[in-house]
Amino acid sequence: MKLIPLALGAILAASGAMAHPVTVKSCNREVTFDAVPKAAVSNDVNLTEMMLVLGLQDNMAGYTGISGWKTLDPIMRAGVRELPELSSKYPGKEVLVGAGADFYFAGWNYGLKVGGEITPETLAPFGIKVYELSESCIHVGAKAKASINDMYNDLLNLGKIFDVSDRAEKLVAGYKADLAAFSASLNKGEKPVRVFVYDSGQKNPLTAGRYAMPSALIEAAGGVNVMDDLEKSWASVSWEAVVERNPEVIVIINYGKVTAEQKRQFM
Repeated sequence: MKLIPLALGAILAASGAMAHPVTVKSCNREVTFDAVPKAAVSNDVNLTEMMLVLGLQDNMAGYTGISGWKTLDPIMRAGVRELPELSSKYPGKEVLVGAGADFYFAGWNYGLKVGGEITPETLAPFGIKVYELSESCIHVGAKAKASINDMYNDLLNLGKIFDVSDRAEKLVAGYKADLAAFSASLNKGEKPVRVFVYDSGQKNPLTAGRYAMPSALIEAAGGVNVMDDLEKSWASVSWEAVVERNPEVIVIINYGKVTAEQKRQFM
């Protein structure tokens, strides 16, 4: 009888081992993971949230790039309570190497910089594999406009990398169902609400262009980004350009030392 649990354990171990190696598409690269990362580092709020929602805290060495610019909400603060913030802003190579990282989840201009210190190529000699945020791929090659599918793609790829595909697929299916139900409730005959995204800046506001995720979120909510013709991810524009597009709604991104209320008062 004792052979039964031993045999079962062997079968489970073998099935787990069969999940890797896995290869995923990361921007214009194919990245192969021979094993599940054990010391992952995520950069910035939204990328760290993806790791948390997949329950990957135990596979993380820490996170970077949050407190230097942003304030964590209570839910996220609780999620990262046991994890160190390795750098308040973008990490240097020594930070990631010093943390013993074997995986870095970041985006171009979100912790990665073309020609900079931190790229997939500069981290490879240290055994640190990089997965790039799909939204940011526009900075290293041609890409279609931002889509909710970019987020789904990242969650599903993280599921493969960390061997939690069932969890990722269930999560994405839930998001799709919620979005479909919301879309069905919209009045299809109405014109989309014109929306301007205000990130920061007084002389020239920083806003989201067609390749930034807010454009996809606005579209999914039944609106249209007035800067959807801006062939950029994030960029500064003139206030004259904003006025010309006559937005009906302004979405203020609330982070950093300047609060959303202060931005509202400025406008």
